[in-house]
Amino acid sequence: MANAEKWVLTVTAQTPTNIAVIKYWGKGDEDLILPINDSISVTLDPDHLCTTTSVAVSPAFTHDRMWLNGKEVSLSGGRFQNCLREVRSCANDVEDEKEGVLKSLKGLGDLHVHMCPTIDFPTAAGLASSAAGLACLVFSLAKLMNVKEDHSRLSAIARQGSGSACRSLYGGFVNGSFLKEENGSDSIAVQLADEKHWDDLVIIIAVVSSRQKETSSTSGMRETVETSMLLQHRAKEVVPERIIQMEEAIKNRDFPAFARLTCADSNQFHAVCLDTLPPIFYMNDTSHRIISCVEKWNCSEGTPQVAYTFDAGPKCRINFTQTEKLLPNFFKGCSFHFPPNSDTDLNSYVIGDQTILQDAGIKDLKDIEALSTPPETKENLSAQKYRGDVSYFICTKPGRGPAVVNDESRSLINPEFGLPK
Repeated sequence: MANAEKWVLTVTAQTPTNIAVIKYWGKGDEDLILPINDSISVTLDPDHLCTTTSVAVSPAFTHDRMWLNGKEVSLSGGRFQNCLREVRSCANDVEDEKEGVLKSLKGLGDLHVHMCPTIDFPTAAGLASSAAGLACLVFSLAKLMNVKEDHSRLSAIARQGSGSACRSLYGGFVNGSFLKEENGSDSIAVQLADEKHWDDLVIIIAVVSSRQKETSSTSGMRETVETSMLLQHRAKEVVPERIIQMEEAIKNRDFPAFARLTCADSNQFHAVCLDTLPPIFYMNDTSHRIISCVEKWNCSEGTPQVAYTFDAGPKCRINFTQTEKLLPNFFKGCSFHFPPNSDTDLNSYVIGDQTILQDAGIKDLKDIEALSTPPETKENLSAQKYRGDVSYFICTKPGRGPAVVNDESRSLINPEFGLPK
């Protein structure tokens, strides 16, 4: 090591975000970040929503440093330190084959690291950006330090950064378990099914607002645990039964049951927020209008065809199975009620999987303006438009878990100096 002070070892990885369909809200232990109830989530396609993180280790680094989206940030928070400490404790030697020489790089866990995460969607606005970021940080550091532990161990480490982060260590459908053992060792994520299990499930995210939340999830959970009696009933009586029912719905790809549980759990989560003192408001008027549209649509169809869910923010995740008419017709309804501003580009209005535009027969903004009435339903849907209330839609599907990016050109760190490019 004394003759190799200038070497820099780097790893780049991508980790997807996830959306909870059965939510956890509240911690049984603030230090260990132990959820008070189980949760179930769907991991999203990382081609559409993900965090990319490059990490580097070198004996030349004098202290740990992080640059988030290119801007250096403090690492004083306990969450980062906990994750770093746990990953370091699992570090192993790495065999370095550069310049044709095989050598062992020992003591990686004792060296300082540089970290460069980038998040390609709004942070602190209810899209689980911090959870995906922490999961990616843990995964990339584990690869950098040659950690041999399996994903269950990594999910327990990621959970110490964010209670939702543990679920992003797996693709498809995931259960994030709550505290059973006092030390939280069994509070880990477990994959229920991979992303191919339900391959016709479609997710549309209506981005209502990208502003930062007025009440962070951390402080909101703390206040709810301290003041809400409804939360205690939810955690002990309601969620355990819903977990069983949701796992069964996913196993059988039973969309009506999936939709009923998803909507009901979202509504109860926000009821718990309102039961907090002082009450917490994460949704806004546009959020409520989207709920109304979905409920009326489902009533018209006679059985749930669409599901909505809202986390700690106004953005709506809309889930449904893809059929020949349902997806394009529903999207045309969304476009009618929430058309873009006139100066918006169509490719900025719909991002991700844009085949939805083709299926709906929308080639440019003029096609949206030509929608003179909402799609036909048995229910009397309002014909009112709310221009610009939805900034854009993200169309995606269930996706895989984290993966190493082997293309060195996509690294965010200069491999020679270990600093951001």
